[in-house]
Amino acid sequence: MLTLGIEEEYLLLDPATGLPMARAAQVRRAARLQPALERGEVQHELLQAQLEVATPVCRGLEEAGGHLLRMRLALGEAAREEGCRLAACGAAPFAERLPVPVTDTARYRAMHADARRLTDEQLICGMHVHLGIPDRAAGVTVMNGLRGWLPLLVALAANSPLWQNTDSGFASWRTIVFGRWPVSGPPPRFDGPQDYGLRTAALVESGLIRDIGQVYWHIRLSERFPTVEVRAMDVQLRPDEAVMLAGIARALATRSLTDARAGHEPPPVHGELLAAAVWHSARHGTTSTVFDPLSGRLVPTAEAAAALLDHIGPVIDRTGDRRHLTPVLEHLLKEGNGAARQRRRLHTEGRTGLVAMVTDQTTGH
Repeated sequence: MLTLGIEEEYLLLDPATGLPMARAAQVRRAARLQPALERGEVQHELLQAQLEVATPVCRGLEEAGGHLLRMRLALGEAAREEGCRLAACGAAPFAERLPVPVTDTARYRAMHADARRLTDEQLICGMHVHLGIPDRAAGVTVMNGLRGWLPLLVALAANSPLWQNTDSGFASWRTIVFGRWPVSGPPPRFDGPQDYGLRTAALVESGLIRDIGQVYWHIRLSERFPTVEVRAMDVQLRPDEAVMLAGIARALATRSLTDARAGHEPPPVHGELLAAAVWHSARHGTTSTVFDPLSGRLVPTAEAAAALLDHIGPVIDRTGDRRHLTPVLEHLLKEGNGAARQRRRLHTEGRTGLVAMVTDQTTGH
């Protein structure tokens, strides 16, 4: 069974107005006094109204979920002590005219100098799933196998419909915002680890990006850990939904490795088709059709989800993960993803109700 770890990015919001608050440094200091948080679990992010947490390496989904809930509750308490709220939404729903300051590190200052407007508008939060791999060859196999499923992952995880005091018209506006960086979106298909290494190195050596950390594909190989990093998903309102998406990613990776050992190639999905399918998912979320990589066509979301469960069924039955995936997925399809629930709450309870929902660290209700 592949090990996994989950990273989540959060916003710090004013509890009354929902506006971003640049208090990351203060909340990190308060977090050090939280006994439930270990040293190094809370990290700064690009802007001073953002923070990130990372679980330890986990073997089971229940273990990962326990860590996420522990960190959300403890960091949420640290935020309250500093007069703000920890928000699990993929984009800042409300914003003031002046941008949130960049975190004061050399790398972030350089990024701001390179792309001022892009960094000012990075008030977006994702969840990243790290999957342990035996070597980089296996990592490329996983990348190639997961590419076609990115549209469905983006649709299910969409949780960023509101942006700077308005409805963006998209389910995952975060996907669109992040797609403006030079090396972003769905990755190309690679012939192996050498091909991956040569092509990513060329991006840095050419001077087109500052460093390998600016390879922002939805799936990439980690340069620090023996993992594949799946980065396509918005941060989730509910920790059980984050665990469900992490479990799907792990099952897809396991199925990819199994198929490769049996000599089976994933269905080919050309780059332009995949990019358009991800955009379609970012626009519509789960309210319309989703690209199904097995049939190569748009199908209703429920049909795409059923095809996914059938595809990974042997894996999740063998690992016992089905109990963490199927009920949560069915609930999401019935009640709507985070984007649908945010819109619904804003319509019924206004700004105050929306802020209360996205800052509830346990249920997102």
